[in-house]
Amino acid sequence: MQKAWLYEEHGPKEVLRLGEFPLPILKHNQLLVQVRAAALNPFDCKIRQRPIAPIELPAVPGCDMAGVVVEKGSGITKFDIGDEVYANIQDSSSEDGRLKQLGTLAEYIAVEENLVAKKPENISFEEAASLPLAVQTAMEGFKTGGFKEGQTVFVVGGAGGVGTLAVQLAKHFYEASLVVATTSTAKVEFVKSLGADKVVDYTKTRYEELEDKFDLLYDTIGTIFTSFQFICILEEFLRAIPCDTENSFVVAKDNAPTIDITWPPSNPKAIYSGLTVSGDILEKLRPYLESGKLKAAIDPTGPYHFVDVVEAFRYLETGRARGKVVISAFPSQKQ
Repeated sequence: MQKAWLYEEHGPKEVLRLGEFPLPILKHNQLLVQVRAAALNPFDCKIRQRPIAPIELPAVPGCDMAGVVVEKGSGITKFDIGDEVYANIQDSSSEDGRLKQLGTLAEYIAVEENLVAKKPENISFEEAASLPLAVQTAMEGFKTGGFKEGQTVFVVGGAGGVGTLAVQLAKHFYEASLVVATTSTAKVEFVKSLGADKVVDYTKTRYEELEDKFDLLYDTIGTIFTSFQFICILEEFLRAIPCDTENSFVVAKDNAPTIDITWPPSNPKAIYSGLTVSGDILEKLRPYLESGKLKAAIDPTGPYHFVDVVEAFRYLETGRARGKVVISAFPSQKQ
């Protein structure tokens, strides 16, 4: 058995408890990884809140992790014991479409070889854990929108987990000619530091006031009634959460694609973009991570200790995180 955070029924963060969970039995194509750091995502909240995806209970939440390979199946060819790796371990496009019962908020997890990449040596376990799901989602949006080198992009929500990476990818990977992003007043300088050419403070500027029109509108937030933030409102008794997405489509050029990573999309003109879960995507970004062109953005309140997972979820569910909420100092980790 191992220490893990788990829930036995769907509901608010209070259904989570720290307990014991069986160690996984490896399949031939899987690695056993000792988790050194994990990151939380709005998706983890959604599937805990209600049964929107097939998963067996009790379940351990978590998609993102970074850690060390301690055992490998007979069919493994790319990795060895002792390798430092990172991955999004949850692939809903698998044969049965089910999510893993054992997520990443545990001491050890099992993950398929094709979902894993070696961790760049110049980044920490915490930084690596913050990347997979968000960067895979960010890249899928550009692919869905048919984005081309030299085009312009407007990112709604430049300070969030996906937004921070969308801004950096637009600038350094896709070589956009103009990257503009929105955020609130307190985060303007932070988003500028990511490489945005211009940052729009949505608390002070209306979309209709912007003169530029863009080749791609990339909405990483969605509307308050169609995204994760709606769940937050229910849980926090209708507490107001700033939402800067209404009418954002007015900044797009005629016939330019509007990409939305929330379901259902935030307006009738938006195209929903999901993600492809693959270690190859992470490997493709290795040169950009090693050169420092692409950097992980971890919320300054963290990393949270393993025993403080409920508090970490509470903070994530406020909708105010800057970058990713990360968990580290796992029980099996030598201190």
